[in-house]
Amino acid sequence: MSNDEIFAAAYREHYWAVSRYVARRLDGRTSEVEEVVAEVFTVAWRRRDDLPAAPLPWLYGVARNCLANAVRGYGRRRRLVDRLGNDDAAHGRHVEAGPDAEPPGAWVHDALARLSPADQEVLRLAAWEELGVDEIAVVLGCGRRAASMRLHRARRRLKAEIDQLRPALTTGTTATKEQQHG
Repeated sequence: MSNDEIFAAAYREHYWAVSRYVARRLDGRTSEVEEVVAEVFTVAWRRRDDLPAAPLPWLYGVARNCLANAVRGYGRRRRLVDRLGNDDAAHGRHVEAGPDAEPPGAWVHDALARLSPADQEVLRLAAWEELGVDEIAVVLGCGRRAASMRLHRARRRLKAEIDQLRPALTTGTTATKEQQHG
């Protein structure tokens, strides 16, 4: 197979996996997902000679770099909008969340958000992308042992954050039950 055919097969096979990877990391900024995914496959096309036999972890690594660029661009645009004073709150479009607005399992996301970006990424690669340690190593650009240690440490830190949040969750639940029965 030629490099062009290898690229075409990788595109067909992994487009949706890369799209999901990007979408989960853009926190609802869906307008940027297609742009970032297009950039990922543009880089892959330019480097089609470098595509490995199992391209998905390599594509995730490219996506990480494209996402970093997109996040920096988003931050620049957000700071510009803030300086101009043209945000939704300034135009009276602020929406208050209702009492039942917290989605189920939000506390897990709260615990995850307390971790460093590096810990968040390695945990997401393992849980969301369902990658093994060897594949995580490819995405992160490190060795297998380093990836394994990063994952182990990130899981330990996540457990500590969950344990820290748990008393607050239990206390809030207990207080709510007491108010209902009181």
